[in-house]
Amino acid sequence: PESGSKVPHDTRQRYVNFFVEEYLKVCRTVNEAFDKALVEEKAIYDRCGSKNMYLNIAVNTLKKLRDQGSLSPNGKKLCREIGGEERNFSGIVLYRILKDYVLTEEQLHENGYPQPNPEKPGSAMLGNASKRVCCRCGEIYTVTASGKHIRKEECNYHSGRVLKQKVPGGLETRYSCCEGVVGSPGCQVAKLHVHDGRKENLEGFVKTFIKLTAADGNHGVFALDCEMCYTTQGLELTRVTVVDSSLQVAYDTLVKPDNEIIDYNTRFSGVTEEDLKNTSSSIRDVQAILLNLFSADTILIGHSLENDLFALKLIHNTVVDTAVVFPHRLGLPHKRALRNLMADYLRRIIQDDVGGHDSSEDAAACMELMLWKVKEDTKGRKW
Repeated sequence: PESGSKVPHDTRQRYVNFFVEEYLKVCRTVNEAFDKALVEEKAIYDRCGSKNMYLNIAVNTLKKLRDQGSLSPNGKKLCREIGGEERNFSGIVLYRILKDYVLTEEQLHENGYPQPNPEKPGSAMLGNASKRVCCRCGEIYTVTASGKHIRKEECNYHSGRVLKQKVPGGLETRYSCCEGVVGSPGCQVAKLHVHDGRKENLEGFVKTFIKLTAADGNHGVFALDCEMCYTTQGLELTRVTVVDSSLQVAYDTLVKPDNEIIDYNTRFSGVTEEDLKNTSSSIRDVQAILLNLFSADTILIGHSLENDLFALKLIHNTVVDTAVVFPHRLGLPHKRALRNLMADYLRRIIQDDVGGHDSSEDAAACMELMLWKVKEDTKGRKW
C-alpha cells in the first residue's frame, strides 16, 4: 500500500461525478443517483490498498455502469425540475438573508462562544492547576507552573471515533481507527500528553468593534477556519483562512505559536514543522488584521466556530454556525461533522482521511453550505 493518503480527494471527487452521471440515466431522482454514487465510490475506496488499485476498480465499475446505462429504456438522464431561474445571492441581499441565521444570545451561550469578562474586559482569570487531563487518551498528568511536563510520558490513544456496529446477538462498540474494542490500548503513540487549554487561558482576547454603517447596510459576509497545534499551554493557532461570499480567499496566513510546540497535530491540521520554520506572524498580528477586516456587525460563518474564535482569542457575536444551522438529530452536545454535511447536502468529498484538514477548504465549505441553504430556504420568495 502507498504511504500517506491512499487516494487524493480530487481523484475521488472526479469518480463520484462520473458515477453520478451514469446513475442519472437509470435512477428516478437526482438524490437517488447521488446517494448510489457516494455508496459506490466509498465501497471502492474502502476495498483498495493503493491509488493504482483504486483506479483499476473505479475504471471497471464505471465501465459496468456505462454498459447498464446503455441498456436503459431511453438512455436519457432524468433532470431535476427547478422552479424559476437559479438565484445567486450576494452583497446586501445575502447579508440581510443571513441575518436570520445569526446565533441568538442563548445559542452563543449554549455552544460555548467566548464572551467578555465584565470584571476584566478582554480577558479572564487563568487556570493554573498542576493536574491536567490529556484530551487524547484521558490520562491525568502533572505539569510545572509554566506548563512543562514533570514526567516525559508517552501518550497512547485512539485517533478515530467510537462507533457502534451491529454484530450477531446485538451491538458492538469499536474505534473507527483500528476497529479495536472500547478500552483496548491506543493504536497511536505520541511523545507527550496534551490538553486543550483554549478555554482555560482567557487572557489576550480582543473584541470586534462597531464601525460606521456601510452606505448600503452591508457589513460583509466571510467564512473562517483555523488550524491548531499542541503547545505547553494547550492548543494554539497555526493557520487561519478567511474567504468571502465569492469563495475567494480574503486572508490566509500561517501563525507562530507563543509557546513551545509539543505536537504539530499534522495528521489533523495539515500544518508541518517545515511550514512554521520561517513563519514570524504572531496571534497579535492576526488579531490586528482581523479587527481591520471585520466589524462587530460582520457576519462570520464557520463550523463550530467557537473553537476558531477561542484559537484566535477573538470575541465576535455576529456568527452563523453551520453546526447549529444543520443540527444533529440528537441535539447538543452532538454536532454533525462538516465533511458529512458536505456529502449529504452538496454531494462533495472534503477532508480526505490522512492528509489533514485544509483551513481554506473548510472555510469555503462552510460558505458553500450557507449559500445552498439560502437558495433552498428562499425558493418561491420574491426579491
